Order: sequence, then structure tokens, then C-alpha cells
Amino acid sequence: MLVSTIVRTVRFCIRHPKAVVALYLVLAVAAGVYAARNFAIDTDVNKLISPALDWRQREIAFEKSFPGRFDTILVVVDAPTPELAARATSTLAARLKQNTVAFRGVEEPGGGPFFSRNGLLFQSVEELEATAKGLSQAGPLVRTLGGDPNLRGLVQGLSLVLSGVRGNMVQLDAAAPAFDRAAETIEDALAGRPASFSWQALMTGKEPAPEDLRRFVEVRPVLDYTALEPGAAASAAIREAARELDLAGQYQARVRLTGPIAMADEEFSTMQTGAVRDMVLTIVVVLGILWLALRSAKLIFAVYANMFVGLSMTAAIGLLLVDALNPISVAFAVLFIGLGVDFGIQFAVRYRTERHEIDDLKTALVATARRIGAPLTLAASAVAAAFLSFTPTDYSGISELGKIAGIGMLIALITSVTLLPALLKVLNPPGEPDEIGYRQLAPVDRFLERHRIAVVGGTALVALLGAPLLYFLTFDFNPINLRNKNVESVATLLDLRADPNIGANAIDVLAPNAAEAAAAAEKLRSLPEVARVMTLTSFVPSDQEQKLAIVEGLKKVLGPALSPRMMPTPSDADNVAALRRGQDLLTQIQVDRPGPGAEASARLAAALGRLAEAGQATRQAVEAAFIVPLKTVFDQWRDLLEAQPISLETLPADLVRDWKTPDGRIRVEATPKGDPNDTEVLRSFAEAMLTAFPTATGAPISILKSGETVVSAFIHAGIYALVSIMLLLWIVLRRFGDVLLTLVPLLLAGVLTLEFCVIIGMPMNFANIIALPLLLGVGVAFKIYYIMAWRAGQTGLLQSSLTRAVIWSALTTATAFGSLWMSSHPGTSSMGELLALSLVTTMCFAVLFQPALMGPPRVIEKEEPSAPEPDETPARKDHPVSAAE
Repeated sequence: MLVSTIVRTVRFCIRHPKAVVALYLVLAVAAGVYAARNFAIDTDVNKLISPALDWRQREIAFEKSFPGRFDTILVVVDAPTPELAARATSTLAARLKQNTVAFRGVEEPGGGPFFSRNGLLFQSVEELEATAKGLSQAGPLVRTLGGDPNLRGLVQGLSLVLSGVRGNMVQLDAAAPAFDRAAETIEDALAGRPASFSWQALMTGKEPAPEDLRRFVEVRPVLDYTALEPGAAASAAIREAARELDLAGQYQARVRLTGPIAMADEEFSTMQTGAVRDMVLTIVVVLGILWLALRSAKLIFAVYANMFVGLSMTAAIGLLLVDALNPISVAFAVLFIGLGVDFGIQFAVRYRTERHEIDDLKTALVATARRIGAPLTLAASAVAAAFLSFTPTDYSGISELGKIAGIGMLIALITSVTLLPALLKVLNPPGEPDEIGYRQLAPVDRFLERHRIAVVGGTALVALLGAPLLYFLTFDFNPINLRNKNVESVATLLDLRADPNIGANAIDVLAPNAAEAAAAAEKLRSLPEVARVMTLTSFVPSDQEQKLAIVEGLKKVLGPALSPRMMPTPSDADNVAALRRGQDLLTQIQVDRPGPGAEASARLAAALGRLAEAGQATRQAVEAAFIVPLKTVFDQWRDLLEAQPISLETLPADLVRDWKTPDGRIRVEATPKGDPNDTEVLRSFAEAMLTAFPTATGAPISILKSGETVVSAFIHAGIYALVSIMLLLWIVLRRFGDVLLTLVPLLLAGVLTLEFCVIIGMPMNFANIIALPLLLGVGVAFKIYYIMAWRAGQTGLLQSSLTRAVIWSALTTATAFGSLWMSSHPGTSSMGELLALSLVTTMCFAVLFQPALMGPPRVIEKEEPSAPEPDETPARKDHPVSAAE
């Protein structure tokens, strides 16, 4: 019934070819217009996994309680000194807050008036006492620099230090680090390099840690999820603000963007990088492959036209089904081109064989339909079943892809037996004078016939011996490894993940009240996988009474020094004279004082002398390098000396909102111990947190559960695909042995593919795991062509036109998948790599292993030839039927 239906369909299409082509042209144009007008991509990656899952429900509920977790851009400001970083960050934040069109909110994590005023209270008592002692001793220096903030004041401050050395109150060697830092700053300016000086480093005597040199601005942008890059406008506004403020020139600051939105935007930008180049290259290579397979420009045009009409219709139906594509389902086009063209090639190569034997276009097309109809339908149904098996899974992104691509395979089948024959009738390609198969492969056919047991047993033995390798097959659960680590957002995140203040790998527990939050925090601190625990009470410092007394004492000493009487601004000549005086003082202090201090003094003296001889612009640059951070430090200390008692009731409202909901629930945050970039560390941390608090949520839990969801989805998809394909095979083949002859090579090809993955060091991941269920559909299609030919009594399969069609269609599909492999996006590239590898493996099993496994043909039923139509009188050539028959 199936064959006769396809034959009647082809007869109708070649009887009315122009009408059929015209109808498809109208459908293609209408579908193209609909797809263009309704094309939309929802790039919200949070929708790729079903929101009905319990852990996703917790994520969504937590996001509603504490918005901003998934829709923020984190602006990272780095500068050579803490002072410059602080000044650049506050300047940028102030500018961004003015832009209410691009941003819904702008905050400085760990910044703002609360921390500026009360920062000293978060030190330990011992640290604060040491800080107060050092600053109290610096009172005269602070007064001098505060009243005369210029080169003259700097030299005057230097003279105070040298007076202390002469009075034996300060050791010259102790001043050596400060002198070296100052000399280095001046030397940089003299050499035309960016110059900076840190007063904080001078006062603490320590080099700033990386986290001291960066500040953050958290931005909640206005997003456009209909665009490939929803946050592109906001990111551009941030960068433009940084350029207008000249943060690089004024503060030597570097501005980087990371966070969920910036990473998603750059991911799609990465996907587009080289996309046009890869597409053009793919089209050129596919054209070359089609030429080698079909040897006719008219046939190639017909196959290509058939493919693009099917693609247009698939796009329209896909958008009708899902409203908007997602970042995964958008790949349906590549998959359609790679897989849908197979049916056109199979039909066209079969047509060439029939045309070689029958010197009549219409009769050859009908004969082609009679011979290829059943295997083509079964193959297309198997591939469609493989795709549709994704539909019922919780991996929404791949579920939509399966729905669209599955329907696309059925559309490709329909156009291949309707539009393609009509196009061939209209184009009327010339006859085929030469045989289509590969006569040169006849010795291989004979070898497989004579040594089929050795081939089958040897292949099975290789797969069996390699089975232990499967133990080492790994699944990479970390989605960061699927991103390009060279792009700014990902590189910045990896740089920041070790910083606990960012909370990139934090897990949160939501407690119903303060008492439960305290108990949860205590329990979390006892877990060996937890490094730090924070909750709202973490912002109420301990020992406040003692600390406030220290701050008050420091204020009495340092307060007046921070508000001195200002000296008149010196002229450049005054500054030059001061520099000469400083040089003389440093030269004199070296006498009879050998050691590091004397060496540093000589270095600084030389630098001051060269600066005095340089131009005024250079002196102004040096003055800015010292004075800009000095003013920042003075401003910070004025704020810090105004510390006030802190209680839960006096915490700022915006800080409380980050940790407490309006109904009284409190967030408890834990960060992991160990390397935060180690997937196993995050996995252990997430498992420990879920064991202690099953309702916890956070990035490590999302990574763990996403991995479990994806693996489960593909296991289920693989089972659904296998069962549905087995049913299809049983319905058509009606013999359990023939079903096994189709599936056994496929399963062995899958095993060997996974073994190759271990050998070449390719782990499974969220992207490339799609290849495994597709391997069932694509692989079984190749096997079906051979099993159907074998059942019809065909021999010499390797030298037949069937092998030509399988090889070239597989190479065409591999080329399409190879275009994914060339992508600069690691996830897409790994998917293309495994798809291409699995395709080559299954093709080899179909071409070399399948014939040996099947053995001599066993004719199940002899097909009765259909009586030709009056206008379809056969005109076979007067030579024997080739082995391809």
C-alpha cells in the first residue's frame, strides 16, 4: 500500500509538473514571508529547562523574593591602586544612575554610604587598634598634605619623615619601601608610562591584593528578549559612559562586563562569529559533494531547490508551533540541511540508476518511486522519531528542537516524492550513459562475502575489548566549559569566582524567620564543604562599643588634620624649588647611613632631580598620580571617622532587601571551600548543601540539577527513539531477526563512537549529547536502505548505486555538522564534532559491517511490477541488469 501510494503520487506529480512546482513555489514564498515576519528568538536561557521541576520552582520563587539574580550585568572596574578603583567606580555608578532608560537599577555591592561610614567596625579589634596607632602617628603628615595637596606639600611631607630619621624616631631603612614606591611612580611618569601611587599600600605596608584593586557596579538593565543579544543596548550604554568619563585616562581604570546577561549576549555573539564564513564554506563543499554524487547541474539544482523549499516550510511551521525559537531550537536549520538533503540524494541517485537502465524520464521516475519509496519513508520516519523523542522531556530547549526538526524530516520526505520528481520532469536532465555504482568495490564485496564471519566477529571483538574505556567516559556538568573562555564576560567570571564577595558560586537557604536563619547559619558553618556563611546579622559587627571608642579616639587625633587650613596654590617655579629642596634633603640623609634606606633615598633623589628638570606637563602628571588618590583616601577617612552604632533596625533598607523579604523570611548564604573552578568541588558542595537543606538554591545546585535533567532527558529520548524505531522496523520488516540486523550495527556504532570519545579526550556535555539519540535516527536510516535492498535480493551492495547514495549523503550531512564543529563557540563546536564523528562511524558500519552481517540475500517477497501507464512504455537498454539491481 505504501509503495503504491508513493508511486501514484509521483505519477501525478510528473503528469502535472508545472502545477506542482508552482504550488510549492507559492507555499515556499508564503512560508518564507510568514517566517520572516514572525521570526523571533527568545534568548532567555532560563527557559531552556522546564519550570515545572522542583528545583526550578525554587529558583523562580527565590528570584521573585530577591530579584536580579538572573537579569544583571556586573560591571568590574580594575585600577592600579585601590584609591583609583574606588574613585573610578563611584564616578561611573553616579553616571549610570542618571540613565533610567537603559537601566532599571544601579548598585555598588559593598559600597554606598553605609559601608563608607562603618567600614572600620567590620575589622577585628586587633586590626582596628593597629590601624588607629599607625594613623595617629601620621597626623602631622596628614595635616601637611591635606593643607598643601601638591608637589610642594609632598616634599614638605617628605621633610617631616626625614626629620624623624635625623631625630632617630624613624629608621631610614623602614622608609625604604615608601621611597621606592614614590621613585617608581616618578620614573614611570618620566618614561611616559602610566603612573600611580597607593597611599593605602603606603600606610598598610602591604601590596594590594587583586580584590583590593577592583570594585563592582551591579546593573539591572532593560532587556529586549526578542533580540539575539537582549542586553546589548545596556552594555553599550555602560561602555559609552566609561568612555565619556575617560576612566582609562583619568584613573587608569579598565571596565569589564560579566554576569548572566553579559555572558548570554557574548555567547550569541560568539555563535555568530564566522557564521557567514562557515555557511558559505558549507554550501560550497556541499555543492562539490553533490556534484560528485549526481554529476548533473540540473539534478543538483533540483535537490537544492527541494531542500530550500522544505526548509522554508519547516521554519514557518516551527514558528507557528513554538511562537519563538530558543538558543537551541534555532539549530533546526543546520540539522534540516544536513539530514533533509539525504532524502533528495537518495531519490536522485536512485533515479540516475533507473535512467541508466530505462531511457525514458517518466518511466525512470516511476521506477525510482517504486524502488526507493518504502526505504525512504521508513528512513525519514526513523529520523523524525529520533527527533520527536525529545518532545516529552523536561529539557525544553531540546524539546522544541525535536518538535520542529521531527516535522521537518517529514516535510523533507514529502517534498522529495512530490516536488523533486516534478522538478526533474520540468528540468529534464539528460540520460545516464554510465553505470552509477562503484564497480571498483567489487573485490571488497567478494571479500566481505568470503570472510563475513571474521569481519563480524572481529568488529564485535574490537567493540568488546574497548568496552572498559566506557568507564572513563565523563560528563562535563559545568556549563562554563561550553563557553568561549577568551571572551571578556567568561574570562572575567573565571577571574572573580574565587572572590567570596561576588557570590558567583554561593548557595542560599531561605529561612522563615530570624531564629531559623541563625540555626541554619550555625549548621552550615559545621559543614566541611562550606568556607563562609553570611546572613543579615553578618552586617551587625561584634564588639561595637570597644571599636566605636577606638574610632572616637582616632577622630580626635586625625579629624583636625583632615580639615587643615589650606595653603595658597604654588606656581610651577615653587614646585621646582620644592623638588630641588627634596633632592638635597635626600642626598644629605644618605651620609653615614648605608643600607636599603640609603639606596632608596638615592633613587628617589635622582627621580626628584630629573622631575625638576622635566617639563611642566610631566610635573602635573606626577602631581596627579600622588594627589588624586590622596584626596580619595582623605575623603574615605573623613567618612570612616563618622561610624555609628549598627543594629538590625538601623541597617539600610536596600541592604535589608537583599537579605530579608517583606514577610520576614531571611536569606542565608554559603560559599564553597576549595577551588571554585573545579567542577567536583562545586558538585560536592551542592550535594552537601542539598543533604543539609533540600530546599537550598544557587548556581552550583543549578549546575548539578541541570546536568541531571539533561542526562535524564537524553536517556529518555534515547529510549523513546529506540522503542519507536523498533516499532517502525517491525511494522515494515515483520521479522524480529531483520529488526536485529538493522539495530545491532547501529548499537555497535554507538559503542565505538563513545569509545573514540574517551580515546580523543572528548567528554559528554550539555551540547554534544544531542548526537546520541540522533545517532539512532540517522544511523538506522542508512541501515534501512541496506536491509530493504537485501530483502529484495540485491547483491554486490558496495558496488551498487545505493552505496554511492549513502556515502555522499553521509558526507553531505557530515559537512553540515562540520560547519558546527568550526564554530568559535565551544559548545556548538563540541556538538558538531561528536555529530560528525558519530555519523562517520555509523556510515562505516552501514557500508562495511552491515553487508557482512546480513550475508547472502533472503528474498522475503517478490515485488510485482506495476503495469505501466499508456505514456510510460519502458525503454530499457539491451544489456544485462547491473549488480545494482
